[in-house]
Amino acid sequence: MELTTKVTIDSENSVARVAVAGALNTDTAPDFEKRLGSVLEGNHELTVLDMKDLDYISSAGLRVIFKAAKQAKAAGHRMAAANRKPHIDKVFEILKALPDMAVFANEQELDDYLDAMQQRARGE
Repeated sequence: MELTTKVTIDSENSVARVAVAGALNTDTAPDFEKRLGSVLEGNHELTVLDMKDLDYISSAGLRVIFKAAKQAKAAGHRMAAANRKPHIDKVFEILKALPDMAVFANEQELDDYLDAMQQRARGE
């Protein structure tokens, strides 16, 4: 599954909205990182990731989002995630619950775990 993005800018309120659809994984993360980076360079006060149509996220996708959030914060801007589906929300809940140390042997093990949790949350 591919990832599509649609960027809308509200200059009056200094808000950039990035709608993502499809799968944010190892294959799609590099292009998404470039696209999101160019949005962040616009110096908007708030960048919103609209995840309404995001169907899947892997550790590579999470890394891009967390890196972008750190970049936005360093520049004195904010970043938010909106409209997360329950199985995507579950991934974010899991990561908040993990300690700051690695608990998986490698990225594949982490991706397998995240995939299983998303499938379970979708009822598959």
